[in-house]
Amino acid sequence: MVRFLAFAALVASTSAFAPSSPHFVTSPSRSAPLAAAALETAEPPLSPLTKWGDQITDITNLQQKVRSDGLPEFAPTISAAKLGIAGDEAAQLKYFQDNAMEIKTKMEESAAVVFRDFDLMKSQEGFQQMYQAIGMNPCLDPLHSVSARPTVDGKKNSPVYEAVNKESRKNFFIGMHNEFVGTRAPRAAAFVCFKAAETGGEFLIADGRRMFRDLSPELVQELYQRSIRYSVMELPFFGWIDNLPEPVQNPAQGAVRGLVSAAINAKVDFSVEMLWGEAGYDNTKMLQARAPSQPPIVLHPVTGEPTWFCNVHSHSSKLRKDRESIYGAERFEDGASQINKSDMFFGDDGELNEAQLKEMDDVTMKNVQFVKMTEGDVVLLDNYKCMHGRNVFDGTRKHGVAWFGGWEGEEEMKANEDLLKTVRQGAKQEQGGFKMPFEFKMPF
Repeated sequence: MVRFLAFAALVASTSAFAPSSPHFVTSPSRSAPLAAAALETAEPPLSPLTKWGDQITDITNLQQKVRSDGLPEFAPTISAAKLGIAGDEAAQLKYFQDNAMEIKTKMEESAAVVFRDFDLMKSQEGFQQMYQAIGMNPCLDPLHSVSARPTVDGKKNSPVYEAVNKESRKNFFIGMHNEFVGTRAPRAAAFVCFKAAETGGEFLIADGRRMFRDLSPELVQELYQRSIRYSVMELPFFGWIDNLPEPVQNPAQGAVRGLVSAAINAKVDFSVEMLWGEAGYDNTKMLQARAPSQPPIVLHPVTGEPTWFCNVHSHSSKLRKDRESIYGAERFEDGASQINKSDMFFGDDGELNEAQLKEMDDVTMKNVQFVKMTEGDVVLLDNYKCMHGRNVFDGTRKHGVAWFGGWEGEEEMKANEDLLKTVRQGAKQEQGGFKMPFEFKMPF
């Protein structure tokens, strides 16, 4: 009962809730101070609602089409040194202003863009100038409804959040994932390095389109048909129920489950279901909070491309335990951290088998790029197409992230994609083959 009271105190704080993101266990730090005007910012808007897109009627044929059509280059690099503007912050800012739409188009086509050798983004002020120059629209951390991720400068309304820099998490390999919490997912993100770790700490990226392409058709079909579901929290506080007289154990479980469910659902903007489990910490009775089922593959909200949108690599307890044998045990040091354990199931609550998990792990790591960032480097990514993670590290690491609800010109991009689809569909319908008498280009 004492542990149950301790749990109640934890639930009273939203930081006890582990949503569909492993980034929230962070440590506040300081970066270069912003100008006074930049600090006086209003609270950004909420992260937008997740866009699941239309249902895919024939997932197998769509995967085959992706395999036959090919994919564009993933995560090209833009170097200030190669542009001839290294060391000149004014020229670098002008570059971003003059090439804003080209950069955003490249992000959409290639899922991510890596910026290197820029001095401008070595400070938070310069980083914000960079993304403002290309027309990115900041939004609140998707964790906002359930937890408070520290900001880099410690200011309440700052749009630049701490990445996972905490020393106690240095041996925790953050698996590949898209950023979303319940019903909300930012459209894009920019990750910046203010100080690289002495060893390791690489920022990891992977193309969700290539994940979809490379998984076996059988696994893709089963995952999409059955959907997926996350366990977002485990509450190992209820062993005392087993010590109650047997006639009152079931009524006690029902009452506790109802109270916990009401408390948690009052704290988040999506519905969670509480399920009893026998396995858990110290083999004690636990309650597991499971989010609603969702598709593991979605159609991109702008381009309509199918992309892997599934956090199994970061959320599977089996894959995390496998990584412990390589990097050492996770260092869960307090009650809130102990609660923040996740897992993934089929949408019907069925278990994924070891072969399925191994395939997803193998295909993920095959597609991962380890980006060793240095001070001022930035990775701009589309959150629907590009998964991200972080390698283990030693030393001091200071990385930040800004989330974006969209960008200037996004609707124009979508309109052009729709027009292109119409032209292509018309071409296919022409008898005897049809060749467009012109080369269609985006009007920017």
